Amino acid sequence: MVWQQVYNPFDSMLVSTLLAAVPVAVMLIGLGFLHLKAHIAAAAGLASALAIAILAFGMPAGMAGRAALLGGLTGLLPIGWIVLNIIFLHQLTEQNGSFKVLQDSIAGITEDRRLQLLLIAFAFGAFFEGAAGFGTPVAVTAAILIGLGFSPLAASGLSLIANTAPVAYGALGTPVITLAKVHGYDVLAVSAMIGRQLPFFSLLVPFWLIWAFAGWRGMKQIWPAVLVTGVSFAVPQFLVSNYMGPELVDVIAAICSMTALVLFLRVWQPSEIWTSVSLKGHEKDGGEARAATAPTRHARADVVKAWTPWVILTAFVFVWGLPATKTWLNGIFAPKFPIEGLHKLIEKMPPVVPKPTAESAEYVLGLLSATGSGILLAAVVGGLVMGYGIPALVQAYGRTIWLVKYSLLTIVLMLALGTLTRYSGLDTTLGLAFASTGVFYPFFGTLMGWLGVALTGSDTASNVLFGGMQKVAAEQLGLSPNLMGAANSSGGVMGKMIDAQSIVVASTATRWFDHEGDILRYVFFHSIALASLVGILVTLQAYVYPFTLMVVK
Repeated sequence: MVWQQVYNPFDSMLVSTLLAAVPVAVMLIGLGFLHLKAHIAAAAGLASALAIAILAFGMPAGMAGRAALLGGLTGLLPIGWIVLNIIFLHQLTEQNGSFKVLQDSIAGITEDRRLQLLLIAFAFGAFFEGAAGFGTPVAVTAAILIGLGFSPLAASGLSLIANTAPVAYGALGTPVITLAKVHGYDVLAVSAMIGRQLPFFSLLVPFWLIWAFAGWRGMKQIWPAVLVTGVSFAVPQFLVSNYMGPELVDVIAAICSMTALVLFLRVWQPSEIWTSVSLKGHEKDGGEARAATAPTRHARADVVKAWTPWVILTAFVFVWGLPATKTWLNGIFAPKFPIEGLHKLIEKMPPVVPKPTAESAEYVLGLLSATGSGILLAAVVGGLVMGYGIPALVQAYGRTIWLVKYSLLTIVLMLALGTLTRYSGLDTTLGLAFASTGVFYPFFGTLMGWLGVALTGSDTASNVLFGGMQKVAAEQLGLSPNLMGAANSSGGVMGKMIDAQSIVVASTATRWFDHEGDILRYVFFHSIALASLVGILVTLQAYVYPFTLMVVK
């Protein structure tokens, strides 16, 4: 029996919207204010979503349960699979001492914590976002920062703030390509439009990142390096997105940014070296942070050996992200499992789509092509290079599974919640509330993208969810569909820092378990503030000369 989604079951958008928002509110309040453990808050949000989807929106109970099951499976693979294997690699490098050598080598470039943030959290993280996405950059950069001695709150929160501007072009342009494929946008046009929005924020975010860490005075002291980092990322981001397409935007921009910053630091260093490892104003927060110490100088061979596992990781992640690699590996093994009782039995309804459209519900067991598998193979190869035997690797992997067990459970529950809201239409009800704002739509449509990523944890999923609605609303209001399609993705990137799975990835990478609420409270202001700034830029592009000249029709 086919079930058609109902977006206003009470004939009152206010009542329906408030009810649709309850599951998200339950989870965020549980995390941020009631200080519940993350998996408990996620379970409470999922339970409330099931109740509202079934009792208020009329979703059949069996379908609701199957939707949650599909989301849980997706939480394990690919998201949980990435987290598990990157922590495994980090554990190996810590246990044999090579991570300490890597820390010292980074500190050898600069001992200033602010500059280390620019290099690791922003530029290096952007490379991993471009190559892999889906939680990889936060997992890698947060693990490195905690190893460098940053407090857990600083390592977690700042990695999340840094992983914003590159997200729209993450995983070799997957969010942009998916937006175009699913909703009929021209891929080069929408890529160009995003590339006329995000470079402003690629320039702003490094300044914002250092201000969030060190305050206004601390940021002013290193503004030349911040400017070099931002400009050397923003300019390639604009050029590649407008003249080449979305696939290599982040990879090229990140390499340019890292290279420019390292070269600049050979001729310039700040007059005052910042050694604090805690957020300014949060010196007592974030657990015990290691005191900053002068880096030890190591032999070149030892430094090369210490970086080797991470070079191997970079190579494997990049290769695994290539479409040709994914296609080949999926051709070997990637069985699809239609979820009986759900697949093609739920229809999205107008005005979200032009006509009733059946929703697919298939779980693809893409184990070989999953980024986490590339990370696991890189960890094994890196472990062998570091001198581990197979039995030692197996034992270390078992310890890692035990270490992240609750984090994996949390990711499963949160993805179950996000998938249920999608199939029940709760998220669409929230989106329609944004879409009814008339002349203010460019601003609130941007926030719709922010909401989509906050709910689903993925810019790609948000584009699938709301990309069609953005196109329809833009055409009705006489706006450029490319402008609003791009706004969905550009606004969405600022929701990445508060989505539940990213916060769990950060807390796991820093091993600051059961503090997800602390991280959420810290990053929430930064998320909504930056999303609002994107909304203001999109509004200017919609209505105000000369910003209107940037719009791709």
